[in-house]
Amino acid sequence: MDNDEVEFIAENELITVVPNFQYKTFYLIGGDIGPFEPSVPTQVPLWLAVHFRQRQKCRIECPSWINVEKLEEIMNNEKSSDLFTQMPNPHYMEITNILLNCAPQDIPRADEVKTLIKDIWDLRIAKLRSSMNEFIKSESLHAKVNNLTLLEINTVRNLLTKTLKELHNLKQHVPIADE
Repeated sequence: MDNDEVEFIAENELITVVPNFQYKTFYLIGGDIGPFEPSVPTQVPLWLAVHFRQRQKCRIECPSWINVEKLEEIMNNEKSSDLFTQMPNPHYMEITNILLNCAPQDIPRADEVKTLIKDIWDLRIAKLRSSMNEFIKSESLHAKVNNLTLLEINTVRNLLTKTLKELHNLKQHVPIADE
């Protein structure tokens, strides 16, 4: 799975839009969406919200966790904890990036939000790499990690599996010392 596939999965998350048009219900495989009434908030998948926004058919209401104060709190919690903290959404990075790309005008203080999301991401990836380093050095057979998102796991998956494979190959070729 690559990062584009992870983003594709994230686009099924529901988000609130405020349409400026009227239309009946959409009957989709994933469920019914609508009806759409002007100025009445409606939940739609992120991909549909982006589609509507690009055609200026709605305004996107950002999820409550996409605000500077909440993101600063998340970052402070992440900094103060040795373990990974729970993120407000399992696709926080993908959703924020999509919204910042298609509707930055719908996000209050969008530049600060972008910086905070990037800082949280960098902090978590650094923590994840440090954890991987300790795991490899300990020569453990398994590890338990909580509160990682799919994108974070996907980012380090190839590195970790290749590293463990190489370590396994090296151990097989090390001669056994005579006692």
